[in-house]
Amino acid sequence: MAGTLYVVGTPIGNLADLTYRAETTLKAVDLIAAEDTRTSRKLLGHYNISTPLIAYHDNNEINQAKKLFDKLNKGDSIAIISDAGTPGISDPGCELVARAAASGFPVEAVPGSSAVTTAMALSGLPADEFLFLGFLPRRIKERQAKLRSVAVFPQTIAIFEAPHRVQATLKDLFAVLGDRQITVCRELTKFYEEVFRGVISQAQEHFTAPRGEFVLVVAGAP
Repeated sequence: MAGTLYVVGTPIGNLADLTYRAETTLKAVDLIAAEDTRTSRKLLGHYNISTPLIAYHDNNEINQAKKLFDKLNKGDSIAIISDAGTPGISDPGCELVARAAASGFPVEAVPGSSAVTTAMALSGLPADEFLFLGFLPRRIKERQAKLRSVAVFPQTIAIFEAPHRVQATLKDLFAVLGDRQITVCRELTKFYEEVFRGVISQAQEHFTAPRGEFVLVVAGAP
């Protein structure tokens, strides 16, 4: 009988956010495929989870996928986790899920924390519809082109960003979208969590030396 692939959501910062179902699943499977085994060992150690780990990320997914499918064929169950949040959401995982499903293996989701939904809930901006852009392109022209493509949409926009690109992204947001309302969430669920609400120009002035992981939630077109 073929094994099952479990897509397991993990905490985005606070280790206490791991669900009971996720904990029991990670203890029960035969193998855990982790984006970064060093990061995952901290979480697993906190919950005394001793399940074997294998690295599965963008740079080795072709080679590792074959090993994982061999184990699924033998009947082993596998959980895939990312460093934080849900695999496949701006993290490795979607290709493995698609191939496993296409090959007839059972795939189950074990829901958990998500930075994008947490930020949307905190933003105070409409969340009945929103556009999630993930990480924007690194090059200015490509980044601005991406923003122009959504500039006329009325839906709220959610963006992930690294600290060293926050200022550049805020600058492009202002240039392309104008001085819209924005909620900037930094280090969600962590000790230094910060939620800034204002307009884009105010966010530029506030985050002069940004640190940590960011989610930018921007108002849609009026």
